Amino acid sequence: MTIRLSDGMPVAPVQQQHDALARRAALQVLHAFPDVEPVATVEYRSTGRTLVVGAARDALPLAERLAMALPVTVLLLDEPDGVARLFPVHAARTVALAGWLGAFEARWQAPGQPVGEGRFDLVLDLCPVRLIDSHQRPHGYQAPGPDGSARLAAVETLLEMVGDFEKPTYFSYKERICAHGRNGIKACSACIDICSARAIVSAGDKVRVNPYLCAGCGACGTVCPTGAMRYAYPPVPVTGKRIQALLRGYTDAGGAQPVLLLHDASGQAALDGLGDAIPGRVLTYPLHHVASTGIDVWLAALAYGAAGISILCTGDEAPQYVEALSHQMQIAQTVLDGLGYAGPHFQLIRVDAANGDTAQELALALRHAPRGDAPSAPALFHLSPEKRTTLDYALDHLHRHAPLQPQHIGLPAGAPFGALALDRKACSLCMSCVGVCPSAALQDGQGTPQLRFIEKNCVQCGLCANTCPENAITLAPRMSFAPERIQAVVINESQPFHCIRCSKAFGTLHMVENMLGRLAAHPAFTGNLDRLKMCGDCRVVDMMTPTDEMQVTTLRRTL
Repeated sequence: MTIRLSDGMPVAPVQQQHDALARRAALQVLHAFPDVEPVATVEYRSTGRTLVVGAARDALPLAERLAMALPVTVLLLDEPDGVARLFPVHAARTVALAGWLGAFEARWQAPGQPVGEGRFDLVLDLCPVRLIDSHQRPHGYQAPGPDGSARLAAVETLLEMVGDFEKPTYFSYKERICAHGRNGIKACSACIDICSARAIVSAGDKVRVNPYLCAGCGACGTVCPTGAMRYAYPPVPVTGKRIQALLRGYTDAGGAQPVLLLHDASGQAALDGLGDAIPGRVLTYPLHHVASTGIDVWLAALAYGAAGISILCTGDEAPQYVEALSHQMQIAQTVLDGLGYAGPHFQLIRVDAANGDTAQELALALRHAPRGDAPSAPALFHLSPEKRTTLDYALDHLHRHAPLQPQHIGLPAGAPFGALALDRKACSLCMSCVGVCPSAALQDGQGTPQLRFIEKNCVQCGLCANTCPENAITLAPRMSFAPERIQAVVINESQPFHCIRCSKAFGTLHMVENMLGRLAAHPAFTGNLDRLKMCGDCRVVDMMTPTDEMQVTTLRRTL
């Protein structure tokens, strides 16, 4: 929108001028923050041992170029040309490759030849189909495709990758609250499914992260429902302080309806082409990767006063990252809609870096950046290292200042908040669900036959439902603001059953009735059903007591 004076010259509205000046002031505040040094690092060592794989006409010329500075081994997918060379050349019809910078392992074989194997520091892959097909490629692995200039650039990159290198350890993992599995029962695999580097694998009931393959995208922490997987560089509290200072600096300088635009290096290249076309109210915030923030950081930014969150994707991201960001935006927007904040508040911008019209598309998208309602007062809390704590802070502030005050808001499937629907008739109070819950949302009755539930703690991982032998539990995703969400609410209880031999309570009446129905035909209990009515100790004693010996029973005189 522009306003034209009588001479026909366009002039920006006054507020847009204020926004542009406020944006400059806010970015100066952001730039004043010191850089964060990584607390922990991952170290690589490369001596330059290089493996080149491909057809002879592709691989040999580039191998000769590399061999001028590096020790090279070549695997040819077709027949060698018979020319003697100063580096080993092997025929290979099948090749398997795995590893990372300084630690690649290769195995290959040709018809009639024994299996060959070797360890390499660097790899130039010129195969028609990449040997390592993960979206995020390991450091030290170059697969440039058929383009000649890209292949030369890959060679130059490999020539520079000799020596000692390090990178930050981008993640931290807290096993205790991981919802991947319990007792061999699997539930959450969000971090495994989303990792584009294939750095995360299942390790029994927990997961294992290979720090050498991790590329620092942070998507694992974004989708983790419990906060067991966290983005560590920079730490979330540092990100929160920067965003809070950026928004405060903007509003203090007279800016209105700020939008936080999250982008990474590829997004910065797209933004550089816009110049002054970036609206004044759009506050750019650089990330190592756009997938490294999620619903906790976004809701906190809205609580700080942002009118919207925009995320710039340029096509370099793995498809599952874009899908996850979109799903998290859907969840967050559903909550805000339920609270009565007029929106939308979220925008996922997708531009194709290879498209010549990127600048025009991006400028148009930013002109339509969200203008959602914000709380009447900005929040003062700081982001916590614990994801669920940050969410509690943000949601509490948004609810307190919301136009509407609902007790419950229904959420899409897969949301990490919710309740449980329990079939009380089927539930035997075996407490299997209590034993597997990673977040203490399900609790026993402390000596009484009760099942208790704290909704605020529930992350909807599904471990309880997957473990329940009676299939009595169903997940019910929702956001609750009811006071009882923070309390342990009894969702099922039963009359205790006492051992018929020692009178000790050892279960519930419902559980014993189920046992009688299921085990009546079992050889250990045929003709001895009373054993099912005994506690474990008395049952053992009864089974070990001989039945063919004379027993002396003390008789009591009755009057």
